[in-house]
Amino acid sequence: NAVQYTLSTHHVGTNTSVRHNTSSTNLTISGLDAASLYAIEGFAWDPEGRAGEASLIINQTTRSPSPRCANVSMVKSNGVAGLSVSWEPNQELYGSIQYQVMSDQNLTCNSTSTSCIMLPILCGEVHTIQITAANDAGLSLPSSPVVFTSFPCPPDSLALVESTEGNCTLTWHTAPHADSYQAFINKGDGAEETCNTTGNNCTYHCMCGYTYLMSVSALNRAGSSPQGQILNYTTLPCCPEEVSVSAVSTDTLEITWTASRGAQLYETRATADSQVILCNDTAPVCALSDLRCDSPYSVQVTPCSEISGCSRGCKAHTKNTAPCMPTNLMLDLKNSSRVSVSWTANNSGANYTVSALGGDAEHTCSTSGNRCDITDLPCGSVYEISVRATSLFGQSLPSYSDSLETEPCCPVSLTVDQVTQAVTNVSWSHAKGAHSFITSLTSTRGHARCHTQDPHCLMGCITCGTNYTVTMEAFSHSGRASNCSYQGFSSSACCPSGVRLYVMNGNSLRVYWRSAGSSHSYVTEMVGGSNNYTCTASSGESSCDVGNVQCGDVYNVVVAPLTQEGATTNRVLFCPVKQFSVTCSGSNVGAVIYRGKRSVE
Repeated sequence: NAVQYTLSTHHVGTNTSVRHNTSSTNLTISGLDAASLYAIEGFAWDPEGRAGEASLIINQTTRSPSPRCANVSMVKSNGVAGLSVSWEPNQELYGSIQYQVMSDQNLTCNSTSTSCIMLPILCGEVHTIQITAANDAGLSLPSSPVVFTSFPCPPDSLALVESTEGNCTLTWHTAPHADSYQAFINKGDGAEETCNTTGNNCTYHCMCGYTYLMSVSALNRAGSSPQGQILNYTTLPCCPEEVSVSAVSTDTLEITWTASRGAQLYETRATADSQVILCNDTAPVCALSDLRCDSPYSVQVTPCSEISGCSRGCKAHTKNTAPCMPTNLMLDLKNSSRVSVSWTANNSGANYTVSALGGDAEHTCSTSGNRCDITDLPCGSVYEISVRATSLFGQSLPSYSDSLETEPCCPVSLTVDQVTQAVTNVSWSHAKGAHSFITSLTSTRGHARCHTQDPHCLMGCITCGTNYTVTMEAFSHSGRASNCSYQGFSSSACCPSGVRLYVMNGNSLRVYWRSAGSSHSYVTEMVGGSNNYTCTASSGESSCDVGNVQCGDVYNVVVAPLTQEGATTNRVLFCPVKQFSVTCSGSNVGAVIYRGKRSVE
């Protein structure tokens, strides 16, 4: 029986042989080279120390060593991402070796070379990679694990915050395993901007009224994330420029501006205290009416679009409306040419102009209060009077007007002509604004008066030899009156009464009368069919004689006072005429017969 065994291992290809002794029927041999061919033979020893015959030689290959992973990298094959794994080769290995690469994400690949590719991999994956080698002897131990993180997934929840300072901040949720981020901002006009950051936001200068397309890529050592969310964002429309606010009437403001980029609609708002007036239009012009007078309005033009909304931060413009219209106009006629005008108004910093329009021209007065006087108004005129307020912000509407009629004018000239001893004809020139007249002749011995619309009138009951005061009242259509005074009028001297003819000696006649007590001289006129005679009497005398009178004729006899008008002596023309017949007694004057009175021609 064998009591001991000797095994000999020969490393093929080398001169190395090793002998191993054992008393057991099995033996574990260590320290062999991996992936090498060994020739093994053995023989037994009996108790007497004798060696038996050698066994058959058995060739045995050892297992391959664990591969050493050298590199893991990203690759793409036909657009599919994968992991390229490579390891270090060993030139002294014996026999053919099959390698298997394994990932804990259930990916494998096999290769007989020193690299292989695992497909597919996804974003955001963490792979723990090991490699085993297989030969005739079996599998090697796995290689040391290598951890590899794939490219990150694209960030999500992209959002943009727009500030009024013209800056926009793009934000996103962070992606696992991302080291940094790159944001791409494309403006609607073709301009492009990028932003690199390790955080989760990027701030960039954004312009109003543009549409921006934005995306964010996450990056790490493995590469960039695939295309993710694209954010389409339109910034707020631009605020209008060249805004002009002008008053087109007392309660209306017109606002114009240049069209702004991105605006589809304009909202124009005027605010004063609690009042808000709105106007919406697509055109760059707006009129806001029914505004309160004498009020400061804050006017703001807000551009809006359907996509991004309205730009509420545009500059406001202040504009005051025109003053309020004065009310409660009151007229107080102080005299024939002056009227005091008052009104009610409560405007800030306004001046007031009162206008009297009509007549010969426009008359005005101005004040900062609520009363002023218009003077030098001509007579006989009708005026429409109104008041208007004026301030730095425009003019008010004129107040409701009131009519004023000044006193009628007095006739410039008035003439009194005596028609008879007791009747005068008074006439006068045109009087502007006068509709009717009352003319009066007044004395201590009585007065005469007439009321007419004509420029003349006859007045009776005139007392001869009397000085009269001449006055007139001129009335307008509305009853306004002017008192007019003129040069006095003296009626003619009184005609004598009791005219008689007496026959005197020598064909003479004496004319006798009763004087009216005046101090005038008198003239007597006898007008016959063929002869005329005159005689005069000095003041105080009451008769005069006419000689060589032709008898047998009828005579019209008038005795009239003589009046002195300058250098001219005139007789009173309207004394009564008496008719006498002078008869003959032979060739001399016979008797005088009174035949009655005749009218004055």
